[in-house]
Amino acid sequence: MSCGEPHETDCSEVLDHLYEFLDREMPDSDCTKFETHFEECSPCLEKYGLEQAVKKLVKRCCGHDDVPSDLRAKVMGRIEMIRAGEAVPGADVPAAAQE
Repeated sequence: MSCGEPHETDCSEVLDHLYEFLDREMPDSDCTKFETHFEECSPCLEKYGLEQAVKKLVKRCCGHDDVPSDLRAKVMGRIEMIRAGEAVPGADVPAAAQE
């Protein structure tokens, strides 16, 4: 998605890191770059608004359960492996075989 206009921060970078921005898991300087991008790019702003609304809905509906720390660590480990481009164990196993 892109508005077709050149930006200091590319639309693909913004969309690739949108959840980090939503969760405030990035440096303030990057947050500022993203905020500037949203002011310039209405398609990305629209995507941001949609994802923000979904996140609020999920929090309202499912935000009451505490996640076990070992599960959180396992999920975060997998996310880091994916970001680093490493193979994720069991990723090619069909979901039915994992149950």
